[in-house]
Formats: sequence, C-alpha cells, structure tokens
Amino acid sequence: MYSLPLFLDFLHFFLYNDLYLKLLTYTRKGVRTIMLKSYIAFDLETTGLDPMNNEIIEIGALKVRDGKVSERFMEFIKPQELISPAITGLTGISNDMVASARPARSVITDFIDFCEEDILIGHNIIFDYSFTKCTAAREGLPFEKMGIDTLKIAKKVHPELESKSLSALCEHYKIENKAAHRAYFDALATAKLYQTLSHYFEPDNPKTFKPSQLTYKIRKPQPATPKQLALLERLTKNKKTFSHNTEAFSCNAEALSYNPETLSRSDASRLIDRLLKGN
Repeated sequence: MYSLPLFLDFLHFFLYNDLYLKLLTYTRKGVRTIMLKSYIAFDLETTGLDPMNNEIIEIGALKVRDGKVSERFMEFIKPQELISPAITGLTGISNDMVASARPARSVITDFIDFCEEDILIGHNIIFDYSFTKCTAAREGLPFEKMGIDTLKIAKKVHPELESKSLSALCEHYKIENKAAHRAYFDALATAKLYQTLSHYFEPDNPKTFKPSQLTYKIRKPQPATPKQLALLERLTKNKKTFSHNTEAFSCNAEALSYNPETLSRSDASRLIDRLLKGN
C-alpha cells in the first residue's frame, strides 16, 4: 500500500505528465518526429541483479496511447527471499512494505495482461525484460516482446556524456524524477526521456529508434542437491505446516512446501535460509 503523501505525489505526476507527454509531439525544424505514439514504458525493482536467482519486488509501468498516458500499473510483489538492507537503502522498499503484497504469480499474470501486444520501452531494458521473462517462465507463462532501449539510444546519440544512466540523462535534459529507484517514477522518467530523445534525434537517426525483438535465454535451473534435500527434510520434520505439493516451491509465513523432484538449487538454498532464520 502507498502512503497518502506518496499517493498525492502520484496524483500530481499523473496530471502533469499527461500534459507533458501530450505536448511532446511538436516539430523540429519543420520535420515532425516519428516517435511511437503507443507503447508501454516500464521499470522494475528487484532483490538483486540475477534474474535466475533474485526476484522482482516492484513493477511500475505506464501505457501510452496517442502520446498520452492512458493506464498505469504499480504494484509490489512479496518475494520469497528477504530484501537486503542494501536494496532497501537503494530503493526505499523494506520487507514491511511488501509483507502484504501479492505473490509473483498473481502480479506477473496481471502485468502480462496489461502489456497486451504493446512495444516495451525501458532504460537498459534487457535487465527488466530478463527478470519479467524469468518470473513469467516460472509460472509457465510466455513473455516475448519487441522493445526500445533508451540506454542504447543514449549511447548512440550522446557519446560525449560520461554517464548514460537514467539519472544522468534526466539531469542533462532537466527531466524531473521525484522518486528515483521506485519503479513507476523511473518508468515515467524513461517515457519522458524517450520522447525527448526522439524529438531531437529520431528524424536523423530512424534506425536507432526502431523497435527490436527482445531476447533473453533462460538458463536451465540446476536441481537441488541431495545434501540440500536432506537438510530440508530435517529442518521441516517437526513443522506442522510442512507438506509436499505439486508446485516447485512456495514459502511464506503461513506455510512451507516444496516438490523435491522439481525444486531448483537456488530455490532450495532460499528455502533453507528462511527455515534457518525461523521464517
């Protein structure tokens, strides 16, 4: 759940940015830009950098239709692993904030439905795409998309800039991002950045702005080791909530369950950590 001050920030940004995105359709030197008018800009916050072993904790996205924001998607995800102090320090997202959030299965399903057949836009988009695809794959859901990477565009059109990070580019173009490292606001900043870059550079660099197929090869997860399974058996032996079930892995405050035949090594390690910590 978002606090009232943050909700008011969202409301302010929604009203402002609908106008901002709508106005960014002007012409340069008599040549109208050919930027996409319909797309989805999105961003994630995660527990780490590895999409196979870390998890999404927040998804933020905005759907643009005819250059105007038409829908938003903002939701926390309750991870199976605890959020580290380092991630909380970076994002401001704590374990308490995600304690009542929905699990990945529910949120990722809704996000895929939200995306429809739209082209995705992101800053270093392969990072966000890889996490989304891996999360979807764990739930047996496909996620194949065309996309545009504002980081790649910036590297092409701004070789002189030392940093092409989202924050550096926002500073360069005076794009306000009131809550950096929060998914929705980063997605919003990315949409502004895309339209700004497109306005200035797309007429002379159309290929740089062309959407391409996003690709990420999901590594086959290694199965849990016999040693891990034996330790899990011992740790869960006296827990009344323990059971085997048909899903590969689930872990929360109310129940612990796993299927030893499909449990991956990384999930086994995560579950062992939770059990040892008494979660």
